[in-house]
Amino acid sequence: MSTMETTTGTTTEFENVPTEGIRSRIAGVAVGLRLLMGWIFLTAGIGKLTGEPFDAAGYLANVDPTSPTAGLYGAMAANPMLMDLINVAVPWGQVLIGLGLLVGGLVRVAAFFGALQMAAFYFGNWELAGAYEVLTGFVTSELVYLAVLVAIGALAAGRYWGLDAIIARYEREEVPVAERYPRLRYLLG
Repeated sequence: MSTMETTTGTTTEFENVPTEGIRSRIAGVAVGLRLLMGWIFLTAGIGKLTGEPFDAAGYLANVDPTSPTAGLYGAMAANPMLMDLINVAVPWGQVLIGLGLLVGGLVRVAAFFGALQMAAFYFGNWELAGAYEVLTGFVTSELVYLAVLVAIGALAAGRYWGLDAIIARYEREEVPVAERYPRLRYLLG
């Protein structure tokens, strides 16, 4: 065995690896990312609700033809009933995602829908036609936001200084809600 590790039973402990405070640093990073993404989504949604009337039809109809979603987005833009739904769902969805992330409530749900929206925007902003675009256009802000949202959900960032921690500990008939309803733990984060 190396001098770097010692084994006791089935547990391996690494010496020289500072474990004290790692959880608090992870919690701090998770909360910071959660608040940052919450602010981005909230302000984007409020901007769409308070500015010029939001209409996604032009965006969807003009997706780069090389995008794998060009046909789907074009069909969506041609459907007036679907456009009415999208024009309400996008800004209000952004506001709700932002609020959920900011207060730390139902963070995994908010992160999932935020990541879904970022994936949709990523393919809508697709510009990988030439060799240069493939090299520079693959990693975009939408892809970075998507990765951050996945990390927020995976780190259960709402359990650190958020409403999800309060909800999980809330007792009903002297049993914490998260223990009484184990599936709820998948939503809280």
